[in-house]
Amino acid sequence: MIIVQINACYQNVTRAERESRYTDALAAKFRNIEGLAWKIWLDSPDEPRIGGIYLFESRAAADAYLAGPMVAALRANPEVFNLECRVFDVRERMSEITRAPIGNRAVAAE
Repeated sequence: MIIVQINACYQNVTRAERESRYTDALAAKFRNIEGLAWKIWLDSPDEPRIGGIYLFESRAAADAYLAGPMVAALRANPEVFNLECRVFDVRERMSEITRAPIGNRAVAAE
């Protein structure tokens, strides 16, 4: 299992504008990403920083996502700066001990 952590900042976009972009339809697009078990959405209350934590089944799936159209759109977005994409191996046994949801691959609500 692989964790991908993506963080970025928005310039000239208010929190209210960001909030209006968070739709069920946007979230649903992530359900079709090959090898993605789940995504946690992040939004800073005090600065224009957003992000996500993604659990992928394999490094190949993570690499494909990072090379794909969703991340390319972030990179090309003039409102986005300080984009950081990091990849981590999951220490599965340690994560299980601390109750990480790595075994939880339940399908999101329809």
